[in-house]
Order: sequence, then structure tokens, then C-alpha cells
Amino acid sequence: MPPPQSTSTISDFAASWFFPWRFMIASTTFLPGTLASAVLAGEWRTLLSWNRLQSAWFGRFWGWAGPLVRMSAEENVVPLLEGRVTGGRIVERSAAHARGVGGTVLEIGPGSGNWVSIFSDRYLSSTGSSTSTSASLSNPNPDTAAAPGSRGKVTRVFGVEPNAGVHAELRAKIVAAGLEDVYEIVPVGIQDLASSGRVPLESVDCIVTVMCLCSIPDPQLNIKELYGYLKPGGRWFVYEHVKCSHSQSWVVDAYQGFMNLIWPPFIGGCQLRRDTGKWIKEAGPWSNVDLTAPHGQPWFHVLPHVIGILTK
Repeated sequence: MPPPQSTSTISDFAASWFFPWRFMIASTTFLPGTLASAVLAGEWRTLLSWNRLQSAWFGRFWGWAGPLVRMSAEENVVPLLEGRVTGGRIVERSAAHARGVGGTVLEIGPGSGNWVSIFSDRYLSSTGSSTSTSASLSNPNPDTAAAPGSRGKVTRVFGVEPNAGVHAELRAKIVAAGLEDVYEIVPVGIQDLASSGRVPLESVDCIVTVMCLCSIPDPQLNIKELYGYLKPGGRWFVYEHVKCSHSQSWVVDAYQGFMNLIWPPFIGGCQLRRDTGKWIKEAGPWSNVDLTAPHGQPWFHVLPHVIGILTK
């Protein structure tokens, strides 16, 4: 979850540091409704299980928070999925080196469907980033037909989302985007994806992870598992918040460590101290790695991010 965009002023520093508290307070307001709903529905298993209750609570909260997060993050995520991010900078299509998302896509943690619309052909039409008809006809793989800095046609999406509490809203977003025949919800975690038989190894053109790896179990193991689903030449599109880097003050690092003692129960188990960028780089051999902090990210951010594209 990105904090407010800021410049290096005292007020922005304060806003960035107070942001986690605001987010947790907002989350807390959805707990009474979650409890009341479970009682009225007689969902005693939810009330007696912390994991079930936390999932239901976070599902309600994210239904409200998700659209706000998209508004804050889309200025980075949309260019990323178009392949227009290089060295942490957003570039024009003519300066891009990577192809955007296309072909068969594995989206991890779609939640309530913040980014579902970007996979739609309607999005291609609205941005003009589709490949030409002649290129599509001459190349049977719509992903490889895409030019650098352009999104290709998405033919299949597997949305790996174990939280059943958000499935109804996710389905509604899929229908709204016209992706009923393209987007399949896979209702398991990464650790159970192989046994589900839904997605064969080395079968996907693209993996998309947007602010979701912070809450998966056994992150290093599961990140390596995800690497195995990419085809050779496949691309992993990453926008994740991570632990503070060495270039940030030890004070910021210590404050993030303190916040991580409080934050996870309120935000669906999200962890602030994961070195996700490093773990993805180490997941397996890459032919190209372009993953770094967004250009201009202030040093004092308590939720710093990494952004980029890695090619297998």
C-alpha cells in the first residue's frame, strides 16, 4: 500500500510516517461490521478462527481501500504493465526496452480486482497500445507480437486468490471488464497451486505481482515456485513494498521495524520487512533484470517500493 506521494518537506515527512497509523485506524472501523455479519449469519467457524476472521475482516476493508490504493499506485502500475518502466523511471513508448503484459498471465493476489480492467481488450482500445492486425496474424503468440512499451493481447489470466471473502467483488470486476471467458479465479494459495493442476509449469508468458507478496506464506519458497511457471523468455512485472534499504536512515529502518510489530494483524497479515526484490532476483536464472526503487522515491518512506520487469 503506497503512502502519499511526497517531496522532502517536514509536512510530507510527517504525513509519510503517520500514514501506517491512518491505514490501521481505517481498517479497525471494519472489524465491528465483520463480527456482526458473522454473528447474524451464524458463521461460528469464522468467529472461532483468527485466520478466517482476519480474511473476512480484510476482505471488507479492502473493498473500501482497494480503489483508493489503485488511485495512488496506477501512475506506476499502468506504465509498468505496458513495459514502460526502465531503471525505476517511467519512459515514453519509444524509449521502452520491454514488452508489456500479454498472452497467458498469472496474476498473484488480485484481491477485489483492482487491476483486472488492464487485462481487457477494452483497455487496449482506449490506450491504442494493441498490436496491429497484421502482426497478430503473422505471429500466433499475441504476447511475442507486442512491441516494446506496448501491451499485447491477453488471452488467458489465472488469478491466484485464496481469500474467498473477495471473490464476489473480483467476479464482478471480471464481468465489468468483459473477461468472463478469459479470467479464471484460482481459489488457492501459491503453495497449493501445483497440486491444483490449474496452471502447468513453464506455461505462462507473464507474472504480475502488485503489492501482494507482502502477505504470502513462506515468501522465499513461494517466490521460487512462481518462477517455475514462467516460460523461457517470460516476464515478471513487479511493484511491491519492501524493507528499508541501506540508503535510508537507520532511524527510518528502526521505525519500520517497530511498525511491523503492530501492522500485520490490521492489514491482513501484510509484512513490512520483506526483502522481496532480492528474493525475486534470486528465484532463478534471468536473462534480464530491471528491478529497483522508483525514481524520486523519498528516502524517508516507511513503505518503500521496488518496481520493474525481470525476463527469464
